[in-house]
Amino acid sequence: MSAQQNGTPQVNGNAVETSHDEHQYLNLIRRVMDTGEVRADRTGTGTVSIFAPPNLRFSLANSTLPLLTTKKTFMRGIVEELLWFIHGSTDSTLLSKKGVKIWDGNGSKAFLESRGLQDRREGDLGPVYGFQWRHFGAEYVDCEKDYTGEGVDQLRECIRKIKENPTDRRIILSAWNPKDIPLMALPPCHLLCQFYVHLPPPDHPEQKPKLSCLMYQRSADLGLGIPFNIASYALLTHMVAHVTNTDAHELIIQLGDAHVYRDHLEALEVQLKREPKPFPKLRWAREGIADIEEFTYNDFVVEGYDPHPSIAMKMSV
Repeated sequence: MSAQQNGTPQVNGNAVETSHDEHQYLNLIRRVMDTGEVRADRTGTGTVSIFAPPNLRFSLANSTLPLLTTKKTFMRGIVEELLWFIHGSTDSTLLSKKGVKIWDGNGSKAFLESRGLQDRREGDLGPVYGFQWRHFGAEYVDCEKDYTGEGVDQLRECIRKIKENPTDRRIILSAWNPKDIPLMALPPCHLLCQFYVHLPPPDHPEQKPKLSCLMYQRSADLGLGIPFNIASYALLTHMVAHVTNTDAHELIIQLGDAHVYRDHLEALEVQLKREPKPFPKLRWAREGIADIEEFTYNDFVVEGYDPHPSIAMKMSV
């Protein structure tokens, strides 16, 4: 029986060691490229896809940050986008002015018009991620309105429950709001996460609780998007752990449509030949941050990140 037949992961036809969490990601790409279904997609690029692969699990213990090492990842963009979500912003020009252009295509006037959103100004993405996290159910007007106190602040509710009712099975943050999807430039890809608090064992009550996060993503661009998403939800879990006095423990990601864009195939073959390096550690530049809105870009200190060089891949819009 071959290694592939008995379930041993393979890269380039060879069985690989899976002790490094990044191998899960590389093995998934190999599986999609070798066995995936060729499919048309919204962008017109075309994909190779599989549905609902086994979940990916990344340890966050000891301040570990699963920032992929087989290519350089745009850490500044990941942090700035996450802070933008946390503040409930839906204006892509705020990111663009900071040199983070990842939403420019979906915020362009031409793209908004293609979605039937002719009345929107450029950069107004509608009630996307941050709006749903902080104002779920509020009536969306535009990206400039102050929505303070409107809708359900799901993020604050999650933090409150982790502190006050850690065994609650409803510590959930959802960006999927069917009523608002027609108003969004792009419906959410990573659409829901659930937090889980691991309580200290009875014989060691002095230990800190641990915090894990399970995220579900309906549409997963393995080449460009997923490296961002892994790091973003790992950072979010570390941030929530910090303000709830818990220790970040594990990030689990379940994908729906896991795909590789056809114009990424060559680049990913290059990436698959690379061996992962140790993940970096995350340290806070200042202690005592009690509110998740207090974090700034300069608070994130990533130590020991030594990735392979970046690999250019085009973003499909």
